[in-house]
Amino acid sequence: MDIGVDQGSSLSSILSALYIALVLHILEKHLKILKIPVFILSFVNDSLFVAQSKSLTILNSSLFCSYNITSFILERFRLIMEHGKIEVFHFSRLHSLFNPSLFDLFILGGPVLQPKSIWKYLGFIFDRKLFFYQHIDFDVNKAISIVKCIKILGNSVWGLNSQHK
Repeated sequence: MDIGVDQGSSLSSILSALYIALVLHILEKHLKILKIPVFILSFVNDSLFVAQSKSLTILNSSLFCSYNITSFILERFRLIMEHGKIEVFHFSRLHSLFNPSLFDLFILGGPVLQPKSIWKYLGFIFDRKLFFYQHIDFDVNKAISIVKCIKILGNSVWGLNSQHK
């Protein structure tokens, strides 16, 4: 069709939310009927599947089933899932070394995923044990860089005077 709404348009986010809300509602209904213990968080076009289990095998099978159902529903709505943007992350309270296995979605047309050691979501950086060391380290380094940049601006010919610094 030659008619459409640009991605940056204010109407675009409203239409996308209405369309995606229906897809997510159907998906949650299927997950509930099949008793798959996964819930979904969604932010515009980014969705997050959350599953909890003490067994990594059960956890992976729940996520695998959720991925399969999601692919099916999106295909029925003529929407495309970008497999290259899919990530998997496992939280763990184990004190020993935690090395989760690969998450294989190849059978369903998806990628084989290596669980990541850190996860970035909406400006926060999480690690597997929910310590915020990486997040704090990142923000502190960003603040130090800003202070250094302000010094450089103040030393230039047309730089900031001491009152503005």
